[in-house]
Amino acid sequence: MNYHHPILYRDERLVAIHKPSGLLVHRSEIDRHETRFALQEVRDQLGQRVHAIHRLDKGTSGILLFGLDADAARAVSQQFEAGTVEKRYLAVVRGWPDDAGEINHPLSRQYDSYERMPDQLAPPQEAITRYRRLATAELPHSVDRYPQSRYALLELDPLTGRKHQLRRHLKHLSHPIIGDATYGKGKHNRLFTELYGNTRLLLACTRLAFSHPDGGARIIVDAPLAEDFSAVCRALGWTA
Repeated sequence: MNYHHPILYRDERLVAIHKPSGLLVHRSEIDRHETRFALQEVRDQLGQRVHAIHRLDKGTSGILLFGLDADAARAVSQQFEAGTVEKRYLAVVRGWPDDAGEINHPLSRQYDSYERMPDQLAPPQEAITRYRRLATAELPHSVDRYPQSRYALLELDPLTGRKHQLRRHLKHLSHPIIGDATYGKGKHNRLFTELYGNTRLLLACTRLAFSHPDGGARIIVDAPLAEDFSAVCRALGWTA
């Protein structure tokens, strides 16, 4: 089966696609049963080899950037590592966080089940996320100890790039992302499935800005929300 991913940006060195929720970037020991991978599908779609630059969690939708040659991929990858890539995400979370804030909470390195744990664990790494509350909703459903349940749409700006940073930081803030089976709240996830048919992580990468490997011009790539994410927002009365 041929899968067609919307192309958000393309030139001779780089291509950015809109990754759907549920698609792995590349093969992983953790998801051995998976048969679909963005790397192979984009290669087949373009008819040429592509090189991974960064990762999005399987459940996260939005902008996924590839290099069309190894040098371009390496150059932009280094920008991700250096923290000079602007990244913007949208997320639906439990509760109503402050209008804006910064989460400065170091995160320990996470090891996958197939990775060998070192004898001495490294200290937690600096991790910083800025957030801004864009919209709120209150539903007449009792999930926790209150008669209503509150939810918010957040814009997230991770200043560092730790594994599962946004999901772990929002759990730390006690405002976990809806649809997060690992760091979220099952009761709230199930409510969104019952009300809206939502089975995905409500987290999306909506902007990447970086310097082009040829000449350094600033490239900004924006992505609309995927339809399954947009449908939940519309149901909550958020039309933006």
